[in-house]
Amino acid sequence: MDFAKLKELIESGIPFNEVLGIRVVELGEGHVRLRVPYQRELLGDVRRPALHGGVISSLVDVCGGFAVWTCCRLEDRIATIDLGVDYLRPAPDRDLYAEATVRLLGNRVGNAHVVIWSEGEPDKHVAVGRAVYNIRRGK
Repeated sequence: MDFAKLKELIESGIPFNEVLGIRVVELGEGHVRLRVPYQRELLGDVRRPALHGGVISSLVDVCGGFAVWTCCRLEDRIATIDLGVDYLRPAPDRDLYAEATVRLLGNRVGNAHVVIWSEGEPDKHVAVGRAVYNIRRGK
């Protein structure tokens, strides 16, 4: 896997990731860590303030999918089959981090576990997720 190309794809090759401002912190085979810089536009509850749950679930999906992709080839395609997110506490108005680990990798399906936390509190998870991805092998 060409991790430099995968990093470029994550950060600037997918328009939705650009909107969220997703940045790669770490990439390795079967492991990805991402960061979403805080933006006021990502708030879901301005009274707390707390980040929108959709930002969290999107980050679970992106991080998990790319963790699976690190175990594949760049020309392979990854698509979400199933996604589950447990929201544990509100995500405060700070940068958000996600770390995904591949738990199972087959020829056509990959499974990842993801944890989400806010800047400065890596042991205080705001959400955990698990996702299953279809792997379509490229030519």
